[in-house]
Amino acid sequence: MSRTRSLHILRPGLLSTVQDRGRYGLQHLGVVPCGPMDPVAFELANALVGNRNGEAALEITVLGPEIEFECAALVAICGAQFDVTLDGRALPLNRPVFVEEKSHLKTGRALVGSRAYLAVAGGIATAPVLASRSTYLPAGFGGLEGRLLRTGDVLPLVPNSPALARSRYASMASKKTLSNGLRSVTWSAPALTLPEREPIVIHAMEGRHHALFDAAAQRAFFEATWKVTPDSNRMGFRLAGPALALAGALEILSEPTCLGTVQVPANGLPIALMADHQTIGGYPKIAEIAAADVPRLAQLMPGGTLQFARCTLPQAGELRRVLRQRLAAALRTLTWMYGE
Repeated sequence: MSRTRSLHILRPGLLSTVQDRGRYGLQHLGVVPCGPMDPVAFELANALVGNRNGEAALEITVLGPEIEFECAALVAICGAQFDVTLDGRALPLNRPVFVEEKSHLKTGRALVGSRAYLAVAGGIATAPVLASRSTYLPAGFGGLEGRLLRTGDVLPLVPNSPALARSRYASMASKKTLSNGLRSVTWSAPALTLPEREPIVIHAMEGRHHALFDAAAQRAFFEATWKVTPDSNRMGFRLAGPALALAGALEILSEPTCLGTVQVPANGLPIALMADHQTIGGYPKIAEIAAADVPRLAQLMPGGTLQFARCTLPQAGELRRVLRQRLAAALRTLTWMYGE
């Protein structure tokens, strides 16, 4: 057996980074949690391979990587639907698959959604920074040297990764060798965040500065169909649509921002802040997106469309409760499949 416990990146894909649950408690120092753009799909991917603590996984975006496994592994890809093969054979999504040493995984383009998570039993074992392995691209730390993956990179796995893969696969209920020879199971995780027919509906509350926009802008924000522009990234989704004008001249002090804040810069086109957003900003805030809808927004491709639906704080709380309930039910089911 090879002594190497790693993933060898043959091709990095468009935007592939190492992410765990994120680093919390540091926003007062200018460090946001980062972490997965779609934490729901991330949690399901980890659960599918028996990881219980949000171990680091690979976030892949729109066009995925090619990877050689330097050891046997138990893997799962969850989130967006990608065209994925393992040694030329179609790899099933949303379920665990046992991967042999020296296997070659090839990920094509996303077919539905835009982001998926490749989890490995035991997790990716890059060095933690500030108690997290999440890549923070704006500051250049975490993950692998704080950057996107490149051709030739080697991602370390935990030393007992092959043993974990074999023991966890052996403990699973309803194991099955598929018709193409891959070793998997008959069950799968649900897709909880994939976009439905576009434009998708994103619930949002009026923001701190909503009343400072003119009446036409206030109407347009909730009535227009917005398009995610190609220059969107992990910091924020820039939205194309009608320009939103303030009712008058306005100067505001920079103040805290959060995941889901919708700011409007001088050009009048809103920016929805995402996982790598800045901790403070001086643009007026027209809205705050309900937390439950941020993962669904994160799954939109560039060019994807959405509409905002007005909601209240209690309604946003109920949306979050329902999503957590659905995720908890799925995680319980996956735990049972491991005989635990």
